[in-house]
Amino acid sequence: MMAANGILPAINADRLMKDLRRLRQFGAQGNGVVRLALSPVDLEARHWLVERMAEAGLDAAIDGVGTVFGRSRKPGPALLIGSHSDTQPTGGWLDGAMGVIFGLEIARALSECAETSDLAVDVASWIDEEGTFAGYLGSRSFIGEPVEASIRAATSRSGERLEDVLQAAGLRNRPRAQVEPGRHVAYLEPHIEQGGRLEAAGKSIGVVTTIVGIREKRITFTGQRNHAGTTPMAIRRDAGAALIAFAHDLNQIFQRLADADTVWTVGRIELDPGSFSVVPGKAELLLQYRDAKADRLRAMDAALADLVRSVDSAGLIRVHLEDADPPCEPVDMTAALQEHIAVAAEAIKPGQWIRMPSGAGHDAQLIAEKLPSGMLFVPSIGGVSHDFTEDTAEEHIVLGCRIAAAAAVAILRDRQIAKSG
Repeated sequence: MMAANGILPAINADRLMKDLRRLRQFGAQGNGVVRLALSPVDLEARHWLVERMAEAGLDAAIDGVGTVFGRSRKPGPALLIGSHSDTQPTGGWLDGAMGVIFGLEIARALSECAETSDLAVDVASWIDEEGTFAGYLGSRSFIGEPVEASIRAATSRSGERLEDVLQAAGLRNRPRAQVEPGRHVAYLEPHIEQGGRLEAAGKSIGVVTTIVGIREKRITFTGQRNHAGTTPMAIRRDAGAALIAFAHDLNQIFQRLADADTVWTVGRIELDPGSFSVVPGKAELLLQYRDAKADRLRAMDAALADLVRSVDSAGLIRVHLEDADPPCEPVDMTAALQEHIAVAAEAIKPGQWIRMPSGAGHDAQLIAEKLPSGMLFVPSIGGVSHDFTEDTAEEHIVLGCRIAAAAAVAILRDRQIAKSG
């Protein structure tokens, strides 16, 4: 079958789904998966991935931070395809894992097709995208960020030290996969949408335009703890009531700044001491907001800071604002890669694709610092992810792999033409 820019290699749907379902078994809990980064079951899965990549003709190994990297024996230029295979504490079976197995299947399919057997595809399963120890550790290491300090400092929620876990797994002194500028021409990350836009629009493929920026803030309110029965309302310095009023006002302000893709979440509220009979003397709110446009994020930053100053300057309750995590800026996906994915989607499933931002963070946003990067989405049933009920129709999985394979061929053929010209 001909794709827009050449031969479309035949994806083996049975093999693709068999590998996805086998990977699902590592840490399976009902319909979901618990496979935290570098846990015993995650390490089992990584060794299995090494075996599958080796069987596909890739030189595969687990590197010094835990990333599984399969390097094609072909000289390049090489397209890197991958995602992550670690999960949330109550994770789904496709989040990340699908992109890894797509990479494996595309590498096999291109090698098996006479017209594409010269094309090099490297495959990666990045470690700790989900942040069990240190978020995006694998992709950060791959692009050359200095991660040693993170490794030494990182611990899991259960108190395990990342350095100890790597040492126990025999990985600590292994070499680390690194971007090869003379070889790697681009990075492609297929992924489930993790939202409901494609399903609601009745579309099968999303061509990702931008990965959103994220802000995570901690806002602390300090008043006066006092007796809830004997302190009149007029003289209370109630930190909890101030927090609730603040959250309401912020919601109104953000609504005026937002468009349809802007989101914000109050993820946690804590009151001190949290008793029926005590007026809270201290309260804390964790706030996250996301948008694909840097100027809107800056406007939200400014509006939040203004509201903090306004409440604090009234003097009744002191309000303190700080970053809970460093700000993450929006990252545009490379226009040429978007176009390759769009052309492939239109050739294979005409009219069944849309351009859209990613509301979730991905390894691609890190790798985009060093390589042209693109993402392809397939629908999530009910828009659900990071949950045991996460799922995608098999027809959409197979279709997504076919389109990703066609885009991969076009990307590599274009680079060959540019190099020869």
